Amino acid sequence: MDRNVSSPLNSTSLPTPLPLNTTADINATVKPFSVFDGCDHQVEGILFDLTLQCINVIVGIPTNLLVIAILIRNRKEPTTSDIFLGCLAFMDAYFGSMTPVIFLNLYHWQSKDVWSAIKFSYGVKDTSGPLFFSCICLDRFVAVLFPVMFGQLKHIKYRISLSVLVFCLTFAYSAAKTVGGLPNFEKVFTGEILATFTWMVVCNVCILWALKKSRGAGKDEMHPMKKKAFKMVLSILCIIVVNYLPPVALFPFEDHYSEDVFRCYVQPVGFAFLNISSTIQPIIYLSRLEKVPFLSDACLEKCCPCFSTQKKTPPAQNPPA
Repeated sequence: MDRNVSSPLNSTSLPTPLPLNTTADINATVKPFSVFDGCDHQVEGILFDLTLQCINVIVGIPTNLLVIAILIRNRKEPTTSDIFLGCLAFMDAYFGSMTPVIFLNLYHWQSKDVWSAIKFSYGVKDTSGPLFFSCICLDRFVAVLFPVMFGQLKHIKYRISLSVLVFCLTFAYSAAKTVGGLPNFEKVFTGEILATFTWMVVCNVCILWALKKSRGAGKDEMHPMKKKAFKMVLSILCIIVVNYLPPVALFPFEDHYSEDVFRCYVQPVGFAFLNISSTIQPIIYLSRLEKVPFLSDACLEKCCPCFSTQKKTPPAQNPPA
């Protein structure tokens, strides 16, 4: 469901205006603006979402910037999905940078204008992540199942055009989310997340089935390019299951919850798993690299042992005398 409509964290909706002929005391009927939108005493779900977003600030922003730096460094030998990965990393870094603004506005500024900017950033996250992941899945799907067509469509202009389309859809959705008041607008995100989730799962299952089938009888080793695609597909599946399955599983059952429970608990928790993808995505990308540029192996092992992918060979022993 769209956070612009029902999520308390991102709501900037104004109280319903009184009829023109009313004589009631305005101060007694119009509630003051609240950034928690009725969840002032039920903030656990909101704080859970913000806690995960703090991880985006501490870990997500540096790793996304590192991903962008690596893609720029490897621009002379890019893969076909690099442009999608770069755009996704940029959007995730931007979204993570908005977390301090959210905290300041919740507990200090409490400004409607600032909430408009925050709502725009949530619209960017809601749309850019699923769409760019779908583009990556499409790229891998065509490469594995339709290699001849993939060779004809390998030019970067096709991926730039697709990226521009995603940016246009993202900014259109985010602008509409910021303005608010559109009827049934919350169904846009529900339809988007269900469609992209289904597409990504179907794509990746087809790719894994095709890669497994391509080994043939008696073959234990996979072609290096197919093996690389296989690893990418597995990493994308991990992201899909961890980040996209919770909102897909929870949001369609809105009618089974009370309005307060759904708005104050279910929805913030569901979006929390979606938001943390800004950290999980770059970490999984970096973990697939044989060598992470700009950082020493000692630094990587100290920060995160999973980044150390180089196999250590034991020193050669001298033969006995």
